[in-house]
Amino acid sequence: MLKGTGVVLGGLAVPGLLEACLSSSPSSSSGSIKIGYVSPITGPAAGFGEPDAYVLSLAKKAFQNGITIGGSNYSVEIVSRDGQSTPSVGSQVAQDLIQSQKVDLMLTTSTPETVNPVSAACEAAGVPCISTVVPWQAWYLGLGGKVGQSTTFKYIYHYCFGVEQFFNAYTHLWSQVSTNKKVGVMYPNDADGNAIRGALAPALKSAGFTIVDPGAYEDGTNDYTAQIQKFIAADCQIFNTFPIPPDFATFWQQAHQQGYTKHVKIAQIAKTGLFPSQVSSLGAIGNGLASGVYWHPTWPYKSSLTGVTCKQLADGYESSSGKQWNQQLGASLSLFDVAEAVLKASGDPKNKIKVADTVKTLSVDTIVGHLDWTKPPMFAGAPIPNVQTTPIIGGQWKQSVSKWPVDFVICENSSDPNVPVAGTLQPYTAG
Repeated sequence: MLKGTGVVLGGLAVPGLLEACLSSSPSSSSGSIKIGYVSPITGPAAGFGEPDAYVLSLAKKAFQNGITIGGSNYSVEIVSRDGQSTPSVGSQVAQDLIQSQKVDLMLTTSTPETVNPVSAACEAAGVPCISTVVPWQAWYLGLGGKVGQSTTFKYIYHYCFGVEQFFNAYTHLWSQVSTNKKVGVMYPNDADGNAIRGALAPALKSAGFTIVDPGAYEDGTNDYTAQIQKFIAADCQIFNTFPIPPDFATFWQQAHQQGYTKHVKIAQIAKTGLFPSQVSSLGAIGNGLASGVYWHPTWPYKSSLTGVTCKQLADGYESSSGKQWNQQLGASLSLFDVAEAVLKASGDPKNKIKVADTVKTLSVDTIVGHLDWTKPPMFAGAPIPNVQTTPIIGGQWKQSVSKWPVDFVICENSSDPNVPVAGTLQPYTAG
């Protein structure tokens, strides 16, 4: 069923550039380990990189006395780079980390534009790489993996939610509001939109929803009148989209002006609406938007590397930065949970083949939950090697639920029953 390369989640650009090398060296060491870290700090996906400085500071502190492996102590250096939300830059910085910095292990996160070129460079160079926050279909299929066929991936591994988690979240969430089950969809003409159209839309149709699709649109479109009028004519009471953030802002403002938002009872967004700043920037019409989280301060997990709980991570970030919690906090820190676990389990952190092979049997508790690569997910009747799935949890941005202007309220937990549900989805009324 899935013919594209998957979904991509975007973020709102924020100013600033982070290219920091964080290192710590114990007084006595038998060697050193260098970890590369690539994320989007600038560009369209910059919202994902917003909490990087805080997360890296926690990892630096945790590694300040080095890491003991097989009776030997190794100092740890973390070298971070900005992928600039652009595949060519992601590839360039990955090559620099591999060739010039000689990293022993690569970590990378947030959107295929960053993660996929870094993963590809590592596979080609024989450097173990662990990645997250790209729906696994976008990563696995986008890099040439074939469902039902043996994969050639030897050095690269991934963990993230997939289209199946979106389907579960949406169907559980949408059942909480009475609608006519007509879904107006806005899927762009890019890898994300085409994959969602080919996978999620048919699944929703099979679940009894009527899909109203005006066709693919180009990123950067400025006039959505044709699509809006089609949704109004069909009385689409559910709206679903996977756009880059600026496009959704333009569309939603025009939908409000032309009266479509008065028809909408559920406005389900992905790729945008992940971070509070994206919702707040919309003003009143942002209140009540439904979205998803891949980490939340109320999750019942803690970091195996740092020992901090989800609540402590969020509180610490807010206190340190003065900004509202950001769901990327948990995802980024979880990479370092995995890194410590695989380096220790390998017994030989300087042996790249051994480190990569160790991931195949790795079982680790992280701040986003438990990961066990011996239990790959099944898709279309076949196991997906090198992949672990994680939850996407559905909920709604609401005003007056915390000290912040808007905050995310979890309304369903179909992907992880351990996550506490805090409310129910309410009909969208801001239109």
